[in-house]
Amino acid sequence: MTQPAEESEDAALRRRRGRAIAAVVAAAATFAVAAALVKWVAPAIPTIQIVFFRSVVSLIALSPMIRREGGLKVLATRRPGWHVLRTLAGFGGMFTAFYGYATLPLAEVTALGFTMPLFLTALSIPLLGEKVGIRRWSAVIVGFLGVLLILRPGAGAVPLGPALIVVSGAVCWAVAMIAIRRMGEVGESSVVIVAWFSIGGTVLAGTLTMFAWVTPGPLELAALVGVGLVSTLAQLLMTEAYRRGEASIVAPFEYTGILWTTLVGLLIWDEQPAPTMLAGVAILIASGLYILHREVVRRRAA
Repeated sequence: MTQPAEESEDAALRRRRGRAIAAVVAAAATFAVAAALVKWVAPAIPTIQIVFFRSVVSLIALSPMIRREGGLKVLATRRPGWHVLRTLAGFGGMFTAFYGYATLPLAEVTALGFTMPLFLTALSIPLLGEKVGIRRWSAVIVGFLGVLLILRPGAGAVPLGPALIVVSGAVCWAVAMIAIRRMGEVGESSVVIVAWFSIGGTVLAGTLTMFAWVTPGPLELAALVGVGLVSTLAQLLMTEAYRRGEASIVAPFEYTGILWTTLVGLLIWDEQPAPTMLAGVAILIASGLYILHREVVRRRAA
């Protein structure tokens, strides 16, 4: 009598994992669409204004969810300092990513974003008090060798200034992830975390946009609203993926983002990825997956 029940539980687990994988792949594809919209509108609209529209539209799109969760009282928080850190770091990561989409090939911005797990590993020592062993440090070092291949020093090199700005954004995302992890450990809900980030991003970007405002035309306005809506959808899909499936199952499929951005860049802007860039991406992905594997092993042992 127990075998059918066990089979039913296994089938339910497989379905849940399958839906989680489908959600993260869809999120990666949706982020690629948002990146393409940013790249298309960037020549006419300042980067900070794109960030502003993204934040405002996201906040409007999330407002029904906030109301459903209890309205403004749901924004009550016990960790304002961590929210400030997450907002500042996430804002920096968003701005530098949008700047990268405007100035570099989409696939290379995505690839450089894969350095985030490397910085997350290094920063978890001073910010979370974690111990990082020789295996994870080795993966970090190998990952940065992959970055050198992506940057291609010498002929055909990626512009170093914009590339370093994108990498600095990966540092910001790592800090934001640490803040989210810490808030999750003390019981802050995902709605509170996302809502405060949208509010903070709107205030920051709105203040800075006053000094660089460009009135968008109808097509630019549609693209700006599209960036906000598509980015919010991607964020919700990613949240759903990690809600349904274990990180060890879901996280590897985030790397499908490089396939989507490569395809979009090739079809729309004829961006041809260099073989050395692809080799560097492979090394970065391998190091990121190994760091994830060691993290899973460490948590199980703990």
